[in-house]
Amino acid sequence: FKDGGIGIVAMLYRSNYLAFVGGGRNPRFPPNKVMLWDDASSNIVAELEFRSDVLNVQLQRERIVVVQRNKCIICSLEIKPRHLHAFETADNDRGALALSGGSQSSILAFPGRQKGHIQIVDLQSCVGLTAVQEPQSTSAALPVHRARSHSRGSISVDSGVTASTTGPASGVYPANINIIAAHATSISALAVSADGTMVASASEKGTLIRIFDTLNGRLLHELRRGVDRADIYSIAFSPDNTRLCVSSDKGTVHVFNLETKQGAGQQPAPAPTASGKSGNRHSNLKFMKDLLPKYFSSEWSFAHFRVANEVRCICGFGSERNSVVVLCADGTAQKYSFDSYRGNCVREWYRKFI
Repeated sequence: FKDGGIGIVAMLYRSNYLAFVGGGRNPRFPPNKVMLWDDASSNIVAELEFRSDVLNVQLQRERIVVVQRNKCIICSLEIKPRHLHAFETADNDRGALALSGGSQSSILAFPGRQKGHIQIVDLQSCVGLTAVQEPQSTSAALPVHRARSHSRGSISVDSGVTASTTGPASGVYPANINIIAAHATSISALAVSADGTMVASASEKGTLIRIFDTLNGRLLHELRRGVDRADIYSIAFSPDNTRLCVSSDKGTVHVFNLETKQGAGQQPAPAPTASGKSGNRHSNLKFMKDLLPKYFSSEWSFAHFRVANEVRCICGFGSERNSVVVLCADGTAQKYSFDSYRGNCVREWYRKFI
């Protein structure tokens, strides 16, 4: 952009509030600041300043979640943000972070202190947070006074503070954390289901996607994207938790069936594959899994397609159940549909916005 680059953008649901972090060769904002933008008034209404660069930002109801290289920080989402929590993490250069998107859940997932571990926090159970409101009440939580549209609140956050060593007196509150030992190498990508019951993770190796129950940490699925090392760009659950899509630097998007519909405590919900049976593709030698390496007992995607131009992209499920929408770094958007039984994929449309 002429007035400077934007490196990170996060939207509060489908509202007029967005979070910006500067990026590129000529950043519009400092990379250690989060700017809260009100698109209705075209003004910055709040800003948060940190000691080091911001690697990821997520917005949810009354909270701003910020990721730094070794920190995950939670602040209140209001004109004058308050520092609520701070958690230490292992090196998180990719800014891995996931928040549940449902209106009735507030599950947060981010890397643990040890390499390959995941920390799970239920924000609704955290001491010191205000009552959860529906997304429609956001304007009340962020009162923008039109007569003072150019004024904004700010907070300077000490990223050295951790939740484990401070209490309510300092403005940082304790929280219960579940730890999941997910991978042997560093976490590179995370996703939480809309209802908050499941978390999906990939390591920097990028060959396996593991899905865990967020309540008890039980491994629910181990899905194989491929054999070669890959950089996982995005992971997304379907709204009904029956499928998962994954994009990577291989230029492909994989779609997996998930046998359990809602996670723990629910009966399996079969999803059809090419054979008409529940589950994903398996090796023909699976019956010898006790004798052969683990690779031969892997679950493979039942559908996959190659993205046009093979550029960096993120993926998610469309409004139709058998569809995936892909947003690419070259300014294009693409929609693909897939057959539930045979896994055949067809591109429905391709649009260029930039």
